[in-house]
Amino acid sequence: MTLTILGLGPGHPDDITRRAWHALETAKTVYLRTKEHPCVSDLPISSFTSFDDVYDSSADFEHIYDTICARVLAAAQAEDVVYAVPGDPMVAESTVQRLITRAPERGIQIEIISGLSFIEPALAALGIDAIDGLQVYDALDIASMHHPPLNPDRPALLAQVYSRAVASDLKLTLMNQYPDEFDVMLVHGAGTAEAQIERVPLYAIDRSERIRYLTALYVPPLGHLSSFEAFQEIIAHLRAPEGCPWDREQTHLSLRRYLLEETHEVLEALDAEDPQALSEELGDLLLQIVLHAQIATEFGEFRMGDILSHVSQKMIRRHPHVWGDVNVDSAGQVVQNWEAIKQEEKGNPKRQSLLDEVPKDLPALFRALRLTEKAAKPGFDWPTPDDVLAKLHEELDEVLTASDDPHRAEEMGDVLFVVANWARKLGIDPESALRAANAKFERRFRYVEAQAEAQGKPLKDFNLAQMDDWWREAKVNGL
Repeated sequence: MTLTILGLGPGHPDDITRRAWHALETAKTVYLRTKEHPCVSDLPISSFTSFDDVYDSSADFEHIYDTICARVLAAAQAEDVVYAVPGDPMVAESTVQRLITRAPERGIQIEIISGLSFIEPALAALGIDAIDGLQVYDALDIASMHHPPLNPDRPALLAQVYSRAVASDLKLTLMNQYPDEFDVMLVHGAGTAEAQIERVPLYAIDRSERIRYLTALYVPPLGHLSSFEAFQEIIAHLRAPEGCPWDREQTHLSLRRYLLEETHEVLEALDAEDPQALSEELGDLLLQIVLHAQIATEFGEFRMGDILSHVSQKMIRRHPHVWGDVNVDSAGQVVQNWEAIKQEEKGNPKRQSLLDEVPKDLPALFRALRLTEKAAKPGFDWPTPDDVLAKLHEELDEVLTASDDPHRAEEMGDVLFVVANWARKLGIDPESALRAANAKFERRFRYVEAQAEAQGKPLKDFNLAQMDDWWREAKVNGL
């Protein structure tokens, strides 16, 4: 038996191909994915079966598509069948892809008769050329996501925005990448006499009264070099023979210091709670990552795709409570699961110590925190914060009674280590707390310097009492 799948074009009967028309004329059994298509009443068929009732019976599109496929395949096993879809069968038709995969398993031969898709008349209505990087997606797929898989430097055409409910879900996904006020265009009935272009801000697409089953959404390029791909091209260009001599000379090791510097500048922006600075500093940190990826690409070590694939698979694998059937009751249980999965991934290798996983180059205070966290996992920990405080007093006494400078330095290190442990027991990140204290000291000392400068004298000409008064002023002023 043969299952003929043909396209009805975008809406006008004159756009149906002669081959498709002939197939309909000679067909004994015709199935339409939907009868809600402008040219249905003009088709050369006396009867047909549509699947609009399936759409009305469920909101689960996977279930809808599977049901349609099951019915078409069951009919095609008994006789030759024509299955007609809007536009072109190979453009935004999920049922067709399922049929192409499943028909051979049942001994059914597939014949595809192409049609004019919604894309060509939409391009004509918009006055754009698809060759300029046009991305075509099913709006239903994107509406079900949390972040759109779109390159924002390229235009996109999203099919099947057939209801305001779909438009509402779609805009929420798109607004994870595009500004709320970004102008987009709803394309209604492209290829029909009622074709219209409606320009609206992204946040308002679901307010349109014109949305129908022949509505698509055009998203223009965001511009401003907004895509990850554009950034990769910039870095690759810098490393190219015609690029920058400094960038060409860099290696993984030579960039090490810059990676550390940019990481600390990100932390500084976080401490300042400055979103604009954070945006810029994250960009500088990303520069280091992309530079390392480009260097690795040139030397055949790995590519950016390897980095993204590895971390994406790891995130999915280590979150079985999100992408699997594992149940968790708390964030603590998530961490426990994470560690267990991590050890399983490594094949439970024989390790020298629990502490092996703590990087040696971390800032000392932060590394002290991580060391005590690891040691606490098997129970090597003080029961309460008060127990740690008692240990702190003990270490302070040992600093005071130290017999010489080397001994005193050693005991001071013990004090700092216990302070990091105490902070952990109190739920405080000691590294962040110390950075905040450093920033506070800097603000207040700069205020003291400014007061001295206002009086036209160097700071050293003022006694400690005067400087302390200014310090208290800075504190009262909220610095």
